[in-house]
Amino acid sequence: MSCIKPSIVAVAALCLASCGAGNDEPMQNSFDAIGPNETIYLGGTEPFWSMEVSADSLTYITPEDLTGQQTAVTRFAGNGGLGVNGTLGGEPLNIAVTPGDCSDGMSDRTYPFTATVELGDEALTGCGHTSSTPYTGEETL
Repeated sequence: MSCIKPSIVAVAALCLASCGAGNDEPMQNSFDAIGPNETIYLGGTEPFWSMEVSADSLTYITPEDLTGQQTAVTRFAGNGGLGVNGTLGGEPLNIAVTPGDCSDGMSDRTYPFTATVELGDEALTGCGHTSSTPYTGEETL
């Protein structure tokens, strides 16, 4: 019996949602809450990590690597969210960003997006925001 990771399913769903129903039917209701050139800020706890995703690149930061690793990425909008694909450190990288209130569990902030990240065999979950769709709650000191 095989088990499919939830993050793979989320990314696959975004991929499928971004396709039209057929050659003669245009795609409708494509996700537009995050603009194509808007920077996305993602982060999670246990383990702590953060990502800054621009139009065509990503920086991945951990407590062990505060400078971060950079890589080229491709972004695509589906009907339910935004997908990001690339390779980081020789490992496949797939990210699904979807709308929904999200808490980091460490602050009183509420973020407007949830993030599911698959980096090689590692699955990460977290929250996200952009400059035009910020989090609500305490500012960083």
